[in-house]
Amino acid sequence: MLTERMKTWRHVFKLDPNRTLSESALEKVCTSGTDAVIVGGTDGVTYQNSRDLIERVAEYPVECVQEISAESAVVPGVDGYLIPVVLNSGSLRWVVEAQQRAIRKYGDWIPWQDVAALGYVVLNPESKVARLTESRTELETADLTAYGRLAESLFRMPALYVEYSGVYGDERMVRAARRVLENARLFYGGGISREDQARAMGREADTVVVGNLVYQNPEAALESVRWVKETEANGVSRD
Repeated sequence: MLTERMKTWRHVFKLDPNRTLSESALEKVCTSGTDAVIVGGTDGVTYQNSRDLIERVAEYPVECVQEISAESAVVPGVDGYLIPVVLNSGSLRWVVEAQQRAIRKYGDWIPWQDVAALGYVVLNPESKVARLTESRTELETADLTAYGRLAESLFRMPALYVEYSGVYGDERMVRAARRVLENARLFYGGGISREDQARAMGREADTVVVGNLVYQNPEAALESVRWVKETEANGVSRD
């Protein structure tokens, strides 16, 4: 099951189908020792560019999962599907409506054992995803921890994703989220560009997601695998 495999992910690369990545760079990413490659993005994601990237990743021995941002872009045959649920969205569209619509259309064919929900909390107000989902980003630690408990204890989600999307986040916020999660995995993504940042978030999060750095500084992105995996996460084990 995907939810079980996710428990082993320490470092993950996220690749955007709407961005260009050379074959040489892709090979290095996929053979870097990362635990998985997530294919997904916020805008310009189509079935064709998603399939093209997924087929390229499939040439390498790394787990490849698709994060679904548009029902029309779902590609069959990947190792799993991540369904984002934006908990702090100001619109029900990103919490339940888009998901319900997709299930209504494709429910009989969904491989549920390979599907997992990600409870997103988007915290960078300037990001594309925050604007698209109308996210309420001005949160206190108590707000974030409440979302964490909501995701884990009420919705029974396997993971909470603290997403700063393009900027480095507040370690205090991520630490607060970690402290309230007992079973759900804590994902962090956003703005990692240096070793100290990768190690700092590696201490707080169970899974560190690196995306933009692949396109901005590929060598540092490859090093981020080692930086995160050499760092022991604080708190209790989620295994």
